[in-house]
Amino acid sequence: MRVEVDPDLCISCGVCVETCPEVFEWDDEEKAQAVEEEVSDDLEECAHEAVEGCPTEAIKEI
Repeated sequence: MRVEVDPDLCISCGVCVETCPEVFEWDDEEKAQAVEEEVSDDLEECAHEAVEGCPTEAIKEI
C-alpha cells in the first residue's frame, strides 16, 4: 500500500496524524505528509483508517 497527501486539499485537521502517527506527520507548512509513501503491512489498517477519516479526501491510496 502506498499513500500520498495532496497539500492543496489538506486543511491540517490532524485526523491522519492522530490516527496513524507512524505514517503521517506535519510538514514545515503544518500540512500533513506521509512519512514514507510505502506503508508496511503492519500499518496498513491504521493508514486506511486515516484515508477514510480525511474530511477533504486529501489522502489517496496509490
